[in-house]
Amino acid sequence: MTYTETLHWMFDQLPMYQRQGQVAFKKDLTNTLALMKQLKNPQHHFKSIHVGGTNGKGSVSHMLASVLQTAGYKVGLYTSPHLKDFRERIRINGVTIPKADVISFIEIHKDFLETQKLSFFEMTVGMAFQYFAKEEVDIAIIEVGLGGRLDSTNVITPILSVITNIGLDHTAMLGNTLEEIAGEKAGIIKKKVPVVIGETTAGTKRVFKTKAKKEGSPIFFAEDMDDTVIKTDLGGHYQKPNLKTCLKSLEVLQSQGTWKITKTAIKKGLTEVKANTQLRGRWEVLELEPKTIADTAHNKEGLALVMKQVQEEKYEKLHMVLGFVNDKDLDSILPLFPKSAKYYFSKPNVPRGMEATDLYYKAKDYSLYGKAFTTVENALKAAQRVAKQNDLIYIGGSTFTVAEIL
Repeated sequence: MTYTETLHWMFDQLPMYQRQGQVAFKKDLTNTLALMKQLKNPQHHFKSIHVGGTNGKGSVSHMLASVLQTAGYKVGLYTSPHLKDFRERIRINGVTIPKADVISFIEIHKDFLETQKLSFFEMTVGMAFQYFAKEEVDIAIIEVGLGGRLDSTNVITPILSVITNIGLDHTAMLGNTLEEIAGEKAGIIKKKVPVVIGETTAGTKRVFKTKAKKEGSPIFFAEDMDDTVIKTDLGGHYQKPNLKTCLKSLEVLQSQGTWKITKTAIKKGLTEVKANTQLRGRWEVLELEPKTIADTAHNKEGLALVMKQVQEEKYEKLHMVLGFVNDKDLDSILPLFPKSAKYYFSKPNVPRGMEATDLYYKAKDYSLYGKAFTTVENALKAAQRVAKQNDLIYIGGSTFTVAEIL
């Protein structure tokens, strides 16, 4: 198969949470463990850092990768979902996995993948781990896909676990309270492996402390750190706690005595995250006149912070290009959006995409008015036609909405 044919097979044949939703989520590690055995357990052949949490886990993963790369290490980075190309999920020192490796992995293991009925995510975890082992990375930063305890990535024994924060997202699969969700996320805390926690509530802090005590794992809370003067090139006020989480994680790594990470490497790595890792879609400024910002925030906690920052921007009129997936709790999300803005509702081009007209009518209930468009591109073009030089255009609501315009 060609690379394109390989991708079509992967997307068409196998369940994929990002496209299909809950049906693709498996509360079981049996398949992943079977795949690891098939691949001769590549996860045992490289050191790793496991990063979970509701929001910020992608940013923290990229920050850590950038700093370690700057410090001179060969760094694998596994993240999800991708924005434009599947290969964004699997990188070494910022360079995506070659197409030939994607093709050969599927060709060699196709019969096993089909027989075992592996999900899209389970398969990509195997592909990433095999690639990192083959390329002999010094360390791999592994971002949790969904939850933690039963996530396919949770077959590694890392040298450090990181949990950024807990929010009410994916409640159908992870639980209806912050404490229940924290219990699932805490599943990545391993016996005697240190864990760094980014942000907590009284309830989630108890959950993490209990789990860490049970596993004999040293636990560190990044929120207890003083504010830092170190900067990052990632936009968005919401990066402040992510930055603290990254710095505390690096501090714990340094204390292990194995890793040589200088202050210079930390400062340089954090100001060159985008260049080193190719991270996109985090408060990304696409145009200056009119200022056009894209952000992948897609749940209540993430959007609340982003909307606060939107309101702090200077503009004459605000144009909001929005698209959501159909399992989002709009009753908790739509009240966050400003009533004074003009809205351009669209449907992300994935099976889970919410119909633009459904979003249009739902938004009306919250006094958010605008028009519905068949595509994200058409919605953005409509906003660009009417926006003046000093206006602000915001594009978001879903990773898929942002992906279509990058």
